[in-house]
Amino acid sequence: PIYTQHTAREDAPSYSKSQKQGTSEDNTYINLLAHEVKMEEPLDLIRLSIDERVYVKCRGDRELRGKLHAYDQHLNMVLGEVEETVTTHEVDEETEEEIVRKATRSVKMLFVRGDIVVLVSPPLRTA
Repeated sequence: PIYTQHTAREDAPSYSKSQKQGTSEDNTYINLLAHEVKMEEPLDLIRLSIDERVYVKCRGDRELRGKLHAYDQHLNMVLGEVEETVTTHEVDEETEEEIVRKATRSVKMLFVRGDIVVLVSPPLRTA
């Protein structure tokens, strides 16, 4: 299956506005929310990052930062508003110093093939 921002879980509870704002029902809402966000498998963390900016480290010293639009079980991803950074390492023959170069480009929409993905970092969430 392909997961996008429009993929809805059938078993996800729905909440009314009064449940979110009521002081006596706050604990109930928090418990229901914790149930909805329960992690059962590793891809759940990525599922929670749909429509958020993620960091993707790829093989070949490539790094991507962009908005996650969709992914599948192979970690194929569609990213939007992507900043790609490619790092190259060269050795100066005369001085034998290592020269590190970084090239950056911006891409509006990018398909990332899952077999090059090394790491996916979701956005930092604060309580």
